[in-house]
Amino acid sequence: SVVFGGFPAKSLQERTQDAGAVAVIPANYQLRGGKELPLKAIVDEGIAMGGCESIKNVVVYQRTPTACNMVAGRDRLMHEVMDQANPVCAPEFVGAEHPLFVLYTSGSTGKPKGVQHSTGGYLLWAKLTMDWTFDLQPSDVFWCTADIGWITGHTYITYGPLAAGATQVVFEGIPTYPNAGRFWQMIEKHKVSIFYTAPTAIRSLIKAADADAAVHPDRSDLSSLRILGSVGEPINPEAWMWYYKHIGHERCPVVDTFWQTETGGHMITPLPGATPLVPGSCTLPLPGIMAAIVDETGNDVPNGSGGLLVVKRPWPSMIRTIWNDPERFKKAYFPEELGGTTYLAGDGAVRNIDNGYFRITGRIDDVLNVSGHRMGTMEIESALVAHPMVAEAAVVGRPDDLTGEAIVAFVVLKRSRPEGDEGKAIAKELRDWVGKQIGPIAKPKDIRFGDNLPKTRSGKIMRRLLRGVAKGEAVTQDTSTLENPAILEQLAQNL
Repeated sequence: SVVFGGFPAKSLQERTQDAGAVAVIPANYQLRGGKELPLKAIVDEGIAMGGCESIKNVVVYQRTPTACNMVAGRDRLMHEVMDQANPVCAPEFVGAEHPLFVLYTSGSTGKPKGVQHSTGGYLLWAKLTMDWTFDLQPSDVFWCTADIGWITGHTYITYGPLAAGATQVVFEGIPTYPNAGRFWQMIEKHKVSIFYTAPTAIRSLIKAADADAAVHPDRSDLSSLRILGSVGEPINPEAWMWYYKHIGHERCPVVDTFWQTETGGHMITPLPGATPLVPGSCTLPLPGIMAAIVDETGNDVPNGSGGLLVVKRPWPSMIRTIWNDPERFKKAYFPEELGGTTYLAGDGAVRNIDNGYFRITGRIDDVLNVSGHRMGTMEIESALVAHPMVAEAAVVGRPDDLTGEAIVAFVVLKRSRPEGDEGKAIAKELRDWVGKQIGPIAKPKDIRFGDNLPKTRSGKIMRRLLRGVAKGEAVTQDTSTLENPAILEQLAQNL
């Protein structure tokens, strides 16, 4: 199991304990934003918390010359171990259903789940989707900007590219160091032809480019690109169009990929050159994926009507179980309400009336019901981000005596955070804007401005925390996975 290097000691301890790990292999430090961040010290702290008695060895990769604490009898330096190892290592033959890895969910939805993937099916789907989604050719240079600690990094940095024999760029650090033009400079330098990144990164780089022309992608030669990809969350149409125009120069198809840690690989995505593209839509399922949209009882809903996204038949790379918790696996993903054999993705979706294209509307618990009108938070967020002043937005619901649920929007502007009368004026402008984009029923009742949004270290917005802030509740939930916990206090302030 790989654990994201940005997690604190407690998160590492929980995962190590659940996995029953016998060894931990950290780097002594990692380099991020020009700084050395201690990883070995986090391991030591996590083990000291207790419950990790299964660990017999800690093997340290010396990423930087800086010394780190070494525990006698337990800790070894990797280069010393490798010097003593036999250079010939025979492969271990295992069955197709032998566990390949366990990857823990980020923790933004409560207790981390150890998602277990199998050897044969997972590798097959990783290879197939590299070929199908990215039209991979021998001459391509592939770059997925994800962290290997997440499923995107597993499938589309490690297993998929290696299985396909791809030439790829592996990137350490952050996209804004030493400046926010780093991604575009890397593409130019290494002649990247397939670029795969997250909407959160795209939106942050849009904001940076608007603020500083020196880091605008137009300053770099991106002519080597032929395919662009989006991963991790639904991409709003405005970010999609910027990506298509400024990075792909209106000639590179954008493959908006829907999939999950649990699915192992792409599920719904355009095929470059074959699928007509629609900004904000992941279009159609891949061959063999029987995706559907159903109501709470498992009945199919007509195109144009929102519902629960499900998959009705197995596919090669599907989750096999939750490590040490088979009952939770069945309850979470194959609920009896849907017949016990249908995979519940946990996302809401809607299909276009005319072409049947899928559009992900957000997590099931992110569907709001305002005065009997059901709407996805993603739809309102997209409307807000379409406003020229808005860089990012997150929308949640809170109980309301009149409408049942009220819409609360947390907004990051492309300029500094407004306060007082200025903030109230901008909030009114944004409400009116959303009303024009979607309808009066979609106007946020409350708009809060922040310098940024609460995110995990993988860039995922922590909506469960925002729901608590919207309700005026004290923060009692675990914030150890948050990159910027201080932002919660700022967002709690009303205009």
